[in-house]
Amino acid sequence: MKKIWLVVIGLVMVIGVVALAGCSAEGTPLNGGTIKVDLNSQQNGIWVSGEGKVTAVPDVAIINLGIEAQETDVATAQAEASEAMDKVTQALKDQGIAEEDIQTVYFNISQVTRWDNDKQTEIVTGYRVTNTVSVKVREVEKAGEVIDAVVTVGGNMIRVSGISFTVDDPSPYYEQARKLAITYAKKKADQMAAETGIELGKITYITESSYTSSSLYRNYAMEDVAIPAPIITTPVSVGQLDITTTVQIAYAIAD
Repeated sequence: MKKIWLVVIGLVMVIGVVALAGCSAEGTPLNGGTIKVDLNSQQNGIWVSGEGKVTAVPDVAIINLGIEAQETDVATAQAEASEAMDKVTQALKDQGIAEEDIQTVYFNISQVTRWDNDKQTEIVTGYRVTNTVSVKVREVEKAGEVIDAVVTVGGNMIRVSGISFTVDDPSPYYEQARKLAITYAKKKADQMAAETGIELGKITYITESSYTSSSLYRNYAMEDVAIPAPIITTPVSVGQLDITTTVQIAYAIAD
């Protein structure tokens, strides 16, 4: 009886081996269908990258500024902050800043506390109201004057967190940078193909990434620091921007 079972098990194993042997390298099952495994991936071929960079002179300054008021009760702090911000807004408009170029980016009312060692707890001592706006100055040469104007009317409640520069319409610069990047990538692919003795096929993949490098200048801290009224115009250097585009291209290898 044991010998019979051994024979049966042996036959099953043989059938399994024959079934596997019946499959082709592509994977052909017993029912005659075909399982195709595509071993190709987008990593095949020649992959190259190219970078294009152009320099632009900024024509817009972005200034982040605001009002911070602190009092023992919320209502008083909010009233002082509102009055000061109205003066700042009017000063901006007097400098030729359009209303649509003044945008509120942050508003917060928070408690001011101190630690009581006797009671071992936080004690509320007042309330702080912060109202911050982003201002777009389209005449960059007037950025210093704009800062001086808001500092004058805002007094000790003004906070100027920083200034940055940009280009209002960067599209032409990105087009130039993109053209340079593609040209460089194609030259690189041609050289690689020539050096290795292969022929480039069609482009199978292409992608792009772009960025603008600029400096952020901080003029005054956003801390509880009194800012004196300006005596002379705040100097502001516009400088230049580097607009960079990077492309990555994949070429198939021609047969």
